[in-house]
Amino acid sequence: MRDPALDVICIGRSSVDLYGGQVGGRLEDMSGFSKYIGGSPTNISVGCARLGLKSALITRVGDEHMGRFIRETLDGEGVETSHVITDPARLTALVILGIRDSAQFPLIFYRENCADMAISEADIDPDFIASAKAVLVTGTHFSTDLVAGASFAAMRMAREAGRKVAFDIDYRPNLWALGGHADGESRFAESARVTAHLQTVLPHCDLIVGTEEEWHIAGGTTDTIAALQAARGLTGATLVCKRGPLGCVVFEGGIDGWDSGVASPVREIEVFNVLGAGDGFMAGFLSGWLRGEPAAKCALYANICGALAVSRHGCAPSYPSQTELRHMIDTGSEEFALRKDRRLEQIHWATTRRRRHERLLAFAFDHRSQFVEMAAANGKTEADIDRFKLIALQAVTETAASHDGVGLLVDDRLGRSALHAASDHDIWIGRPIEQSGVFPMAFEEGPDLGSRLAEWPVTHCVKVLAPIRADDPAELTAYNEREIVRLADACRRTGHEFLFEIISGNNG
Repeated sequence: MRDPALDVICIGRSSVDLYGGQVGGRLEDMSGFSKYIGGSPTNISVGCARLGLKSALITRVGDEHMGRFIRETLDGEGVETSHVITDPARLTALVILGIRDSAQFPLIFYRENCADMAISEADIDPDFIASAKAVLVTGTHFSTDLVAGASFAAMRMAREAGRKVAFDIDYRPNLWALGGHADGESRFAESARVTAHLQTVLPHCDLIVGTEEEWHIAGGTTDTIAALQAARGLTGATLVCKRGPLGCVVFEGGIDGWDSGVASPVREIEVFNVLGAGDGFMAGFLSGWLRGEPAAKCALYANICGALAVSRHGCAPSYPSQTELRHMIDTGSEEFALRKDRRLEQIHWATTRRRRHERLLAFAFDHRSQFVEMAAANGKTEADIDRFKLIALQAVTETAASHDGVGLLVDDRLGRSALHAASDHDIWIGRPIEQSGVFPMAFEEGPDLGSRLAEWPVTHCVKVLAPIRADDPAELTAYNEREIVRLADACRRTGHEFLFEIISGNNG
């Protein structure tokens, strides 16, 4: 048998997460949301890819904008998406989430007849399953007969191919019809039915990961050690118990108490957002487990990944790269709030940004004052300028058909039609923010750059052209530096790429 081309195939939920942007308020009071991909196996697939594993996802998404968003984001993260199925009959799942305080994280699942709950055994290809070292299944996709059939089939095929099976218990009571729509935040509800069902999964696994509450449902008792012992009676798998601020414990053999396992403690940090932290933890553990690392190292990686996720906004976007993980192992951070560690955040941004092209061929027609002067001299209007820039866009798209890394620079004032139409094409888009023909440098978007950039599509690269010379007076140099730093900070906060173009004089 050939060596597996993939490290792990994740199976199950895939959704769009709408995270409330206002921290400390009720969902009822949210006025803005950030859009991320979500769903436990989807998050894990991204986390694994960032840690250098070759990951893939089996799921279903709707034939609409949100389904395309998930697929495009996964492609950008390096997750294999050949088995992400577009379902024409169902909508992509949606979750609305908020950060109320350090203990409350309200969320609402919009999953009625959603696309990912239509995964069936027919979607599971044995050759594809055999192409990975392991498959990862998650609890929600045992909650109905249809999705359970798909998950069990994947597990069976993996075992038959000599591959491993990992199981994230991922217990959400209201996704098992326990509780109402307003109970999305609930992490535990006792149910003999769910316990019995999960216990049919455990014997087929090589690795099982859960919180204490998840082990309670899997083991059928709220005594955590007793629950783990019950699970051990059903499976020889490696069992991992996540204990929040106490770290985690890994059990590879018999269980008499907590001392029977390999404990990996953690230091106290700010709990900013627990949502998705468990998926980051799982990705970290898999990054060691699939490479044959000992339990202590797997647990260390998992704890670090979970801690970084707890410290940031969003789920998948918060997960670290391999470089970031190594930095935390070698150097660590003295910050209580890890999101405020500037060096760590720089590493995170630099190593997780989706840089599509090593080189760019860009047609710049973002000029404004020059076009106005030419139009006036020839009896033309701003409408004529707009039409010209549409012609320039056509030239760019024709070039992009045969060349990689093609893009354009176009403005929103005289080239709005071209700027908006450019989003329909797979090209790089740069957009100026400086006032045209103004010295010293000034921005068109006013003093509150962040609020204005929030209106720009995140795919638009913010371009600033700055007249800077080596012999500029000290006060002008200081002014330019302050303004550039202010713009760079605003771009970082809104997730925009930033292009800095310098015009220098004869002495520059």
